[in-house]
Amino acid sequence: MTRPDTARKVSIFRNNRNQAIRLPKDFEFQGVTELTIERQGDTIVLRPVRPDWRSFMEEPPSDTDFLVERPDVIEEGRFSLDDDGETNRREALRTRQEKK
Repeated sequence: MTRPDTARKVSIFRNNRNQAIRLPKDFEFQGVTELTIERQGDTIVLRPVRPDWRSFMEEPPSDTDFLVERPDVIEEGRFSLDDDGETNRREALRTRQEKK
C-alpha cells in the first residue's frame, strides 16, 4: 500500500479543452468540494479552499439573542487603556489578594 505522502505517477489526459488527471484513492481530498490550484515553477499544487473573510460575510446573520447573556471574562478595573497601567496593575493585585 502506498502512503499518501509519497510521490505517485499518474496519467494526464484531455477533457475537452482542459488537461486532467485522476487522483488515486490514497490522495483523495476527504470532504472537500473545491480546490485552489497554484503553479510553482514546474510544480502544480492543489489545496483545499479555506474559508476567508469574504465567505464569512456571506454567512447568514446570527440570531438576535446570540451572546445576549455573555459573561464578562475580564474583571472590571483590571486594566485601562487610558493610563500607563501601573495603577490598575496594583488594583488588580490587591483584588486578587482579597479574594484569597
